[in-house]
Amino acid sequence: MADSLRDQLLKSGIVKQVQVTRVQTDRPREDKRNAPPQPGKPVRKGGGKPHVSSHAPRPARQSQEDIDLAKAYAIRAQTEAHERKRVEQEAAEQARMRRERKLQIQQLLDGKVLNKAEADQPRNFEYGGKIRRVHVDAAQLAALNAGELGVVQQGGRYLLVSREIAEQVRAIDAHLVALLIDPNASGVGDDGVPDDLMW
Repeated sequence: MADSLRDQLLKSGIVKQVQVTRVQTDRPREDKRNAPPQPGKPVRKGGGKPHVSSHAPRPARQSQEDIDLAKAYAIRAQTEAHERKRVEQEAAEQARMRRERKLQIQQLLDGKVLNKAEADQPRNFEYGGKIRRVHVDAAQLAALNAGELGVVQQGGRYLLVSREIAEQVRAIDAHLVALLIDPNASGVGDDGVPDDLMW
């Protein structure tokens, strides 16, 4: 057991000669670090790297590109904020106008609806891309087909009203008039089917 640890590692092949020479050449550098300072050179304390404070002040002047980029982001954020505010105001204004129109139509229809509970004849019509139905009696069916009456959609219901009321509703909000036949029409639809045909 006279061999040193280094010799044993070399014989076993765990360590190569290159690694051993590298370790031997690195040792003198470590010794230089702990050596006393040479005259004429400043002495650093703290073991190597100079200490940099995390609270060190930034450079006083930023580059022009950084300033331009910051301004561009600020302008973009301000523009987006103005756009969001404008969209919100438009939505609030439209909601207010819808409420006013709904109230006007409600006041217009109060007491003027002609629907009857005992009406037994359904009158089908197309509204909103679907076939809808309102129940009428024989006299109302004839008046509806002649254009003397109209149908208005209000609150999910289809209300039978006079032609004058239907025209007033059309002036306020045209898409709420579900059925209003032109009295001057021939009575035959575009598809060749009579309007008063019972289906």
